[in-house]
Amino acid sequence: MSKYDALWEYMQKNGQESLQLTFEEIQEIAGVPIDHSFLKYKKELTEYGYQVGKISMKNETVLFTKVD
Repeated sequence: MSKYDALWEYMQKNGQESLQLTFEEIQEIAGVPIDHSFLKYKKELTEYGYQVGKISMKNETVLFTKVD
């Protein structure tokens, strides 16, 4: 079980081709703040049919895209 499982499940249920979430929205969904470990955990998302695209530290956003 990953600390980001709730976020991965949210993405899978969402079903959009791409979705941009703020760090704050990710924290609300996942129940934990996004931190440097997110880079390690993001690999798990492909099991849910998505991948992490662009991470903007300036805008505090993450772009998620559906895997073909």
